[in-house]
Amino acid sequence: MSESSEIPDCYYQNQPDLVLPRSPTPRDTLYLSNLDDQKFLRFSIKYLYLYKKSVNVETLKCSLSRVLVDYYPLAGRLRISEEDEGKLEVDCNGEGALFAEAFMDFTAEEFLEASRRPNRSWRKLLYRVDARNLLDIPPLVIQVTNLKGGGMILCTAINHCLCDGIGTSQFLQAWAHLTTKSNDPLPISPFHDRHLLRPRSPPNITFTHPEYSATAVATTTAGDDTGIQSQWLEEMLQSQSQSLVPISLTFNPSQILHLKKLCFPSLKCTSFEALASHTWRSWIQSLNPPSSLKIKLLFSVNVRKKLKPELPRGYYGNGFVLGCAETTVKELVGANYYSNIHHGVKLVQEAKAVLTEEYVRSMIDYLEERRVKPDLSMSLVISQWAKLGLEDLDFGEGKPIHMGPLASEIYCIFLPLVGELDGIRVLVSVPESVAEKFEYYMNFMMGREQEEEEEVTSLHCN
Repeated sequence: MSESSEIPDCYYQNQPDLVLPRSPTPRDTLYLSNLDDQKFLRFSIKYLYLYKKSVNVETLKCSLSRVLVDYYPLAGRLRISEEDEGKLEVDCNGEGALFAEAFMDFTAEEFLEASRRPNRSWRKLLYRVDARNLLDIPPLVIQVTNLKGGGMILCTAINHCLCDGIGTSQFLQAWAHLTTKSNDPLPISPFHDRHLLRPRSPPNITFTHPEYSATAVATTTAGDDTGIQSQWLEEMLQSQSQSLVPISLTFNPSQILHLKKLCFPSLKCTSFEALASHTWRSWIQSLNPPSSLKIKLLFSVNVRKKLKPELPRGYYGNGFVLGCAETTVKELVGANYYSNIHHGVKLVQEAKAVLTEEYVRSMIDYLEERRVKPDLSMSLVISQWAKLGLEDLDFGEGKPIHMGPLASEIYCIFLPLVGELDGIRVLVSVPESVAEKFEYYMNFMMGREQEEEEEVTSLHCN
């Protein structure tokens, strides 16, 4: 496992600018739904793009000013609701997005090599706003870092309370579109109103919502082993205080197809379902918890088309909920890889099937009565970025040669492979003590099972 090296410091010739909408925008208050205003979403989604050729900064500012007319809430500011101190809303005051320009003594090729294993030094690629809390940070912060020998790194921070992954991709594509075709209308007009996801009156909670409830301590027929589980969880919490190591692993289409074939013909599955099950299993194996411990996999599911009426085209707010697969360590991790990955895939499919319109409405009502966070005590959280079109962002000088998150210390992210359709890059941070084991189970174990499968096939053929 190679060590990642720090990148050089950025230097700024000028203070950041506030880019305002080019023309007057509505001065109103944007209501945030309970899916928007969840406590675990009160952070910014930070994207990093590397380009071989740079784009004129003034051109980028000009097109940003134009797109903020359409996406005017991103030029506003978050504030606490006067009607409910526990909720946030957006003051659409047109104060603008923060835009910083920097320079770094580093080439695009050097950064591309460094991107094989991201590290915390990448944070310097996004201007650090001096703020007391989240409300003092503009919902949209951008930094363009010009590189030695040409090329640029574009970093964006978009507050998750305003947009989900689909919404951020929609906004960034709109910005890129106006950079190259300034006089053209947007291909997708943004839909701002969030009242389609307002809670029912009175709220009606019809499901238990395990994605938010605490993981129950399991017992076995051999006796009560809650003490062992409690001790392990305590040790796990202590280990999480050690430095986290980012792991980046690529899976090409043939490797993903191999994972899917392990479930066929008894169970057909998608690429996400197969890779999610494999990643969840590898994560649990590397942590080595007690076999009777209950564990969860939480993953984002787009529900725009599950509701009646469907959320309108152009809806860029949070239109996703968390699917929750739950089992015990023993059921997910066992001697038989084939049956275990089959079990994991089936759990993911069942968790997706539960997400009916009534379930989503019940979740919104649940969040109205209980402002809770998801249970992360023994949960792997996967966010799917691989099918959002993020890798196609072109500001006029070509598509990026690398894209990914600026940092990944909380969730596991499935990223697109730049230049390889249907490939997926898995990025996750794990405690340093288990990093090598996690890579082993993700790579070598799958390779070994593939070899065994080929041997079995060969024997049958002979």
